[in-house]
Amino acid sequence: MDCRIIKTPGEGTLAILNRRKGSGPKAALETPDAVGLVQGKLIEMVCAADIAEKAVGVTVEDIRGSCPQNMIMLAIFGDTASVESALDEIKHKEKERKW
Repeated sequence: MDCRIIKTPGEGTLAILNRRKGSGPKAALETPDAVGLVQGKLIEMVCAADIAEKAVGVTVEDIRGSCPQNMIMLAIFGDTASVESALDEIKHKEKERKW
């Protein structure tokens, strides 16, 4: 599983993510301070979404892959500290395999 963070994402980056959102409201999210990206197997993405939502106040969206029903990435939106905390918790749980 790969994790990355984008601090102060640009308009183009947010546009890409908004176009590829697979769930939740279709309206664009307010401009977040940071976006965490998590990519991996479907089972890992579902568990990672649950961990992130329970850890801190972030918004988690699935990002569609090459075909509409293929989710391979999550976008975690929020303030920088919250996104960093969510990613840290995901990495910690993955390392311990407590999910």
